[in-house]
Amino acid sequence: MSINYVGRVSVSVTRHFFAMLLLSLISFGSYATENTIQISQENLDTLGVKLGKLEPVTQFPVLSAPAKVVIPSSQEYIVSAAQAGFIEKLNAAIGDKVAKGQVLAELNSPDLLTLQREYLKADSAMQLAAAIYQRDKKLLEEGVIADRRWQETSSQYHSAVSETDEHKQLLGIAGMTVSEIERFGKTHRLTPQLNIRAPIAGVVMERLAVVGTHIDIMAPLYRIANLDELWLEIAIPQERVGSIKIGDRVLIENSDVSAKITLLGQSVNPENQTILARAVVQTHNLVSLRAGQRLNTRIIQPSDKAAFKVPNTAIAQNEGKAFIFIRMQQGFSVTPVTVVGKQGDESIISGELTGDEEIAVKGAVALKANWLGLGSDE
Repeated sequence: MSINYVGRVSVSVTRHFFAMLLLSLISFGSYATENTIQISQENLDTLGVKLGKLEPVTQFPVLSAPAKVVIPSSQEYIVSAAQAGFIEKLNAAIGDKVAKGQVLAELNSPDLLTLQREYLKADSAMQLAAAIYQRDKKLLEEGVIADRRWQETSSQYHSAVSETDEHKQLLGIAGMTVSEIERFGKTHRLTPQLNIRAPIAGVVMERLAVVGTHIDIMAPLYRIANLDELWLEIAIPQERVGSIKIGDRVLIENSDVSAKITLLGQSVNPENQTILARAVVQTHNLVSLRAGQRLNTRIIQPSDKAAFKVPNTAIAQNEGKAFIFIRMQQGFSVTPVTVVGKQGDESIISGELTGDEEIAVKGAVALKANWLGLGSDE
């Protein structure tokens, strides 16, 4: 008797278990397929649900990445001494703005004296050759000298002119300006003072020499840069580079500075597996950036379909998908959306939306529990 009783009880419990399981599956399926929530206004207040509107957007953030502010290579110069000498004076300090042609340093260079003497020697020889050239030209016209002598005179004259031009160019390479060379050619006054001038208008980024020291030829004195254009060098994870395009806009966090991507690198940094993206900063934003500065950026792309900004609290996640709750007359419609980007406490979404919908911007967790049968409207 006891064995039969236990068997009947076991069968009864088993049937009850399967009945409850089937009921729960049917109940859950009804919530999942209907995608609606029936809820009263009173319970909305109890659950802390607040309503709001969708905010249309025309662009969305694709990626956040670190960046460094750099000076374009064509805008940065090392100012060096074209001759060896003794530094008598340095006229610019780090951070100073300098004009093109401004004297940055003054050197005492014995080698410059040698170049000046060679120029005067060549110039004197050229003037003598020029006088002989003019004399023989007149004699040739009168038929006094032969053509062979005229050819020799002409050759010597042109050789002297070329040698003088060569020494004149050497003075220019040494650092003398055109006006200084012309004045020296008239006065013949030798001077060891060599002025080192700024090749561009810009800002002194670094001073590389000290007053009172002797420097060799081509020794660096200053590093100056034209800061009218700056670049952002952005480190893009290699697995995300496919989503970045030339022309994408770049925003710097906590700033109104913007830039535009102009280059995507063709090699991967082996140390951090990133690819270089270069963005040119918009001109009016340059004042707030400093070369060498490290910062965080967001890469922005225009949206090719309707997109909207909503608070993160308006989005519910279920089985790896995102949903929002659109207000209806008797409750809410549970609508799937795609999250295309995030900006702090807000997300950018797209989906089957018109933009006129009123949605739950707060209380999505409570509505999700009601939708999945974890709560009720009782």
